[in-house]
Amino acid sequence: MFLPTTQNEVKKLNWNRLDVILVTGDAYIDSPFMGIAVIGKVLVDQGFRVGIIAQPGMDAGKDISRLGEPALFWGITGGCVDSMVTNYTALKKKRKKDDYTPGGINNQRPDRAVIAYSNLVRKYFKKTRPIVLGGIEASLRRIAHYDFWSDKIRRSVLFDAKANFLLFGMAHSSIIKFARAIRENKNPESLNGVAYISNKKKGKELPSFETVRKNKDQYIKSFQLFYENNDPITAIGLCQRHQDRYLVLNPPEPYSTSLELDHIHSLEFERDLHPYYKRHGTVRALSTIKFSIPTHYGCYGECNFCAISVHQGRTVRYRSSESIINEAKTISRLKDFKGYITDLGGPTANMYGFECKKKLKKGACNDKRCLFPVPCKSLCPDHSKHMDLIRKIEKLSNIKKVFISSGIRYDLIFNDKNNGTAYLEKIVKDNVSGQMKIAPEHIVPHVLNLMGKQSSNLVLQFKNKFDLLSKKSGKKQFLTYYLIAAHPGCDMKDMAALKKFCTNKLKTRPEQVQIFTPSPSTYSTLMYYTGLDPFLMAAIYIEKDQKKKEKQKKIITDKLSRQGFRRRKQHNR
Repeated sequence: MFLPTTQNEVKKLNWNRLDVILVTGDAYIDSPFMGIAVIGKVLVDQGFRVGIIAQPGMDAGKDISRLGEPALFWGITGGCVDSMVTNYTALKKKRKKDDYTPGGINNQRPDRAVIAYSNLVRKYFKKTRPIVLGGIEASLRRIAHYDFWSDKIRRSVLFDAKANFLLFGMAHSSIIKFARAIRENKNPESLNGVAYISNKKKGKELPSFETVRKNKDQYIKSFQLFYENNDPITAIGLCQRHQDRYLVLNPPEPYSTSLELDHIHSLEFERDLHPYYKRHGTVRALSTIKFSIPTHYGCYGECNFCAISVHQGRTVRYRSSESIINEAKTISRLKDFKGYITDLGGPTANMYGFECKKKLKKGACNDKRCLFPVPCKSLCPDHSKHMDLIRKIEKLSNIKKVFISSGIRYDLIFNDKNNGTAYLEKIVKDNVSGQMKIAPEHIVPHVLNLMGKQSSNLVLQFKNKFDLLSKKSGKKQFLTYYLIAAHPGCDMKDMAALKKFCTNKLKTRPEQVQIFTPSPSTYSTLMYYTGLDPFLMAAIYIEKDQKKKEKQKKIITDKLSRQGFRRRKQHNR
């Protein structure tokens, strides 16, 4: 069922009042890919009455008031993406489109949505029940952080939103414990995965907001201590002073087990846009996720520009094959299903089914990474489970094709000596919808090092193998390369080298080139703000001029340069 969004829907469920009201910056799509839907369904499964208000209007109280006031608490999220990333490009230009808004026009989501929505609630509900922040925007802004759009260090979002609590990470289990505590009139401040404001110092102290705002070295120290304490097994409690009060961060909640993930995905999802919002138009994101299946969460890639490590974690947790197959059966029965599973993956498709056994027992290492600079010997990649899962789903009735649309880590394939080649042969032959996504990001060694990415030699090895296997399968398929311009350490010469590599080695002119966006809580953003490599404390080049950032991108993508390339090629003949 859909969670109720109006009073009439609440009455139809024979509920006299809602326990929890969730407010989100996205349209309400009832899907396991949408965090707000998952949290809502998890709470309902435990007996709580939950309603959703999606993209409430900011100029009146009509939307935010239509479900009344919750008995327990308000849950507020900016949506699946940080609202500033959704609303603005890397050049700080307002985006015209929003894939999570009906009709696709970017006119429904306020800037700094969790702050805006918290203020909206308090404006129309004085002295209301607790306001609880969650989702990626709140999670990544939970400590004093650099904000690219204002170009300054901002306080923890808890202070700016004037909220009561913040649940960081995936919150699959912490939200249940939190709701029970509020219902039983117990203090939830001791729960894992919870952040709150206190008059007392608790846990190991990070450098204060006032200190990190003035001292970049202390900001680096603060971030590194914060980053190192994100693993549930090894993390300790932290706190950070903001004037005369403290932000308190409890250790993260334990990762959900496979059994727990299976249960979450067994809950009924409509896999559609709620009718209340459908009347305003279609939502582009739905076409991507409606017939896709999430198989796992977390990523041990730890790319320095990516926030997944801080939000989802560095440990991969995966669902059982039985759970995923059951979900495929459910999808196959949908009336508009045409026989195609559009994706079977996660943050990285081929991380399903294996993890470092040492990490599972002792937590993620703080002195080394799983894949950078080379894959750790303790990881032992094994693609057999993912390969077997794909084959089982392909045999189901009504399933014509299973596509792998999530990105692929080719270093993992090369490092799997037993099944890597067979896995690649399988997906190239049967599971590529014309193109396969890979993310080399760059090719210049010092830039790759700052990104936390592997050598460009592997890109060429993978391309050669992919082309050979595609030819063997009799298919015209190609690789889509994701690249980043203006990352810390990258200058015009580095982009020229990347262009030369793409032209001469990859034989392509990539269009998937993005300008680096310094989003909160990543090492690359730390580099951008401080101008330092935080691992060596050495100065690095940072491009902060917006026009020069755009020029870096245009070195690869500009149409005039393509025409010039063709003219030069003809002249050379």
